[in-house]
Amino acid sequence: MQEAAQQLGLKNIGTHSLRKTFAYHQYQAGTDIVLLQDMLNHSSPSVTLRYIGITQDEKDRAVKALDL
Repeated sequence: MQEAAQQLGLKNIGTHSLRKTFAYHQYQAGTDIVLLQDMLNHSSPSVTLRYIGITQDEKDRAVKALDL
């Protein structure tokens, strides 16, 4: 992994980056947060959301979009 990242000129890439990216994209594609929580061995959905970078602002925007 590190060799491929170096060839592309990327820094700080590892399996942890892939894990977070996978979870983020699965969530965006509609995978249930509880399933992702279990897969990542997190203690709660809120931990998983924080881990993949979903902020309260993003949650608020998603709810607002449903109101339209």
